Amino acid sequence: MTVTFCGHRTLEHPVQVKSWLREVVCDLIGQGANIFLLGGYGAFDLMAAQIVHELKAEFPDIESTLVLAYLSTDVDLRLCDNSLYPPLEDVPPRYAISRRNRWLVEHSDIVVAYVQHSWGGAATTLSFATRKGKPIIVYPNKLDAQ
Repeated sequence: MTVTFCGHRTLEHPVQVKSWLREVVCDLIGQGANIFLLGGYGAFDLMAAQIVHELKAEFPDIESTLVLAYLSTDVDLRLCDNSLYPPLEDVPPRYAISRRNRWLVEHSDIVVAYVQHSWGGAATTLSFATRKGKPIIVYPNKLDAQ
C-alpha cells in the first residue's frame, strides 16, 4: 500500500499533530503500507519524513521516497531512502508543485492530511484527492471522506 501526505507549511499544536501522525503511520503500516511518498515542503512534510524515517528502525521493509517538483533543486535526502522526479519536464515552474502534488495523489492508495483551512496548496491537493475518490485520513479525525 502506498501512502502520501499533504499538509500546510506551518503547524499549530505540533506536539499533538506529531503524536497523531505517528499513530496513523503505525496503523497504516499494520494494514500493509510499505511505501511512503513525501513532498518535502513545509512543516507537515518534514514531520512525516521524520516519523517514517524513525519507524524504519522498527519496520525495516518500509520505504520513503521524496518526490521532487524541480530537477535543479538541492535536496536533503537524509530522511528518505530515495528520490523521484515525475514527468514534469514540460510543466512551467510556477505549476510544478501543484502538478507534483496531483501526481502524488494519483500514485497513492491513501492520503494522510493536515489541512486546517480551505485555501492554499494543501487544501487544493486534498480537494483533488477527494475528487479522485482516495481514502483520506485528516487531522484530527480518523478516516474522513472530506
